[in-house]
Order: sequence, then C-alpha cells, then structure tokens
Amino acid sequence: MSQRVALYLQDKHEIQSELDIVRYAEERGFSEIWQADTRLARDCVVMMSAFLAITKRMKFGSGVLPIWTRNPAVIAATWSSMWELGGKVNGKGRLMLGLGAWWEPIASRVGVERRKPLQAMRENIESIRKLFTMEEVTYQGEFVHLDRVSLDVAYGDKSPRDIPIYIGATGDKMLELAGEIADGVVLNYVVSVDYIKRAVALVENGARKAGKTLAQIDRPELLACSLSDEDPEAAMLEGKKLVAYYLATEPHIMKASGVSDELLEKVQKIVSWPATEADYVRASHVIPDEVVRGLMAVGTSAECRAKVREYVDAGVTCPILFPLMLDIRPLVDAFADGF
Repeated sequence: MSQRVALYLQDKHEIQSELDIVRYAEERGFSEIWQADTRLARDCVVMMSAFLAITKRMKFGSGVLPIWTRNPAVIAATWSSMWELGGKVNGKGRLMLGLGAWWEPIASRVGVERRKPLQAMRENIESIRKLFTMEEVTYQGEFVHLDRVSLDVAYGDKSPRDIPIYIGATGDKMLELAGEIADGVVLNYVVSVDYIKRAVALVENGARKAGKTLAQIDRPELLACSLSDEDPEAAMLEGKKLVAYYLATEPHIMKASGVSDELLEKVQKIVSWPATEADYVRASHVIPDEVVRGLMAVGTSAECRAKVREYVDAGVTCPILFPLMLDIRPLVDAFADGF
C-alpha cells in the first residue's frame, strides 16, 4: 500500500473487537492506528499499550491527549514507556504523541480552566520535546515549570525518543501553531474538503514562520466513514447521527465547514446534553443528505474511496478513517488495496 491509511478508534466497539481489528488492519497493510482520548470513555494510553503489545509493525498515536489532564513530565514518561514497549521497526519507534486543548463542556465540568490554550500548548510541546532528548530539562513558563527534570531511566534504553509530536487543531491560530512548532497536525473530522484546503494553507503559514516547508509537516486527518455496500441508506443514517452530535456539541467545527446557522438551531433544539441515541435519530430527519456527503465519506465502498481521495488531494497525508459501522472489516477491506 503506497498511500498511508489509518484507523481511528474511539469507544463504539468492544475492546476485544478493537484488538482483533487492529491485528487485521496490520495484516491488510494499514500504516497506523490513532486512539481517541477526548471523552471520559477510554484512556488512550491503556489502549495504545495493548495495541503495541499485539502488533509488530504498525504505528500508534493519541488522537488526541488533552494537555490539561497530565503534567508534561508525566506525558513524556508515559510515552517513553510505550516507546520502549513497542520496540523499533527499521530503526524507528512506533509511537506518535497527539496533543489537544480538550473541549467543553467536559473540561469545565471536571474543574479545568482552558486558559490561553495556544500558550499552554506551546509550553507543553517545547518541554516534552526537550524531555524526549533524555537530557536534564529546566523550563519556566506560565503553565509549565520543570526544575532539573529528566526521564530517569535507570535500566532500560536511554537513547533519545524519536516520538513525533502532533497538535489536534481546528481553529486558525492553533493550525498555524501546529505548522510552526509541531511535527504534524491532526486535522479534525466532520469538516468539508474546502475547510481542509484552508486549514492546510494555515499550517503552511505557520511552518514558514519557523523556516520550514509544508512538506515537513505531517497532515493526517480524522475522516468519518460510514460504509455499506449492502445498505447505503443505513450508512447514511449513521452519518447523519454523527453530524447531529457535532451540530449539537461542537458547533464551531460545523461553522468552520459552512453549515448554516438555521440547521445548527434546528438540531440544537432537538438534541439535549447529555444526548441520547433517540435524540440523534430524531435530529437526523432534519439533516439533508448533501450536508453529510460534504462532511464525510458515506455510502458504498466506491463512494467512500472517491470521497477520501478528495481529502487527500486537498492536502491530507494520511486519512484516519473513523468507522461508524459495527463491523469494521469491510472498511479495512475497501481501503486495503488503495483508493
């Protein structure tokens, strides 16, 4: 498989099923798995550790770890441990660190004040990257304070950790910051191709600030995929339910893709918080098919492959397919031989 293709796993499937599908995706040539950690559901560290233990080649990334939930020294030590667990393939580690600024309403409900997210993100990345060198680090910022700290590996591999750092970014300023200071950006899902084109341009602007080119910044994107050759209409319904969720809980992402305020208001009147499956089904009736087709890959295998190609042509380096169906194998099979 020449084009990188990844899977995004959240908590829709039982853990044993996820372990099985990770093995299967590796067999079929998928390059990587990105594990969610944006809700109080499954911890990405637990899942990524399990994946590393049962595979030999694939890479694994957090999509994405909230910077407010762990001290940067703890993040560095955790990823260092997983880096050792995963071993190396062709002399390189199998781990990626994706960081994000978390989201509401979860953050405030657990007592986190998301103040100055750009500055907080910069300090976390700068300090973690220094810790990955395995040298002693002193760092005094507004959010990060390290006093002669190092990853205190006494008996294991003490070599520098080749762990690329990604920012999960949606807004303009965070996209530019990703291009400036990160190794890559994890672009958000349920967004339009036009949004991706604009986002990539912003990442490039940030890269130029640091004297880098766009080619030096990896640009994977979470890409929702609802695929069924047997029942494309059922696949569309699953897509509508996801769009309803985002219209209700993260309208800033929807607005970034040009979804109308009228549709936002309609869905938000139907979907409460916390929402139920019944809420999403009711909201799906007011969401036009064309809105869904503009925000994700949905329908038959051929339709999904064609849509994913549009995102790649817009600047995505690796589609991270988020399967909305219960059976993930048809999705893996549809993309295993390229698209």
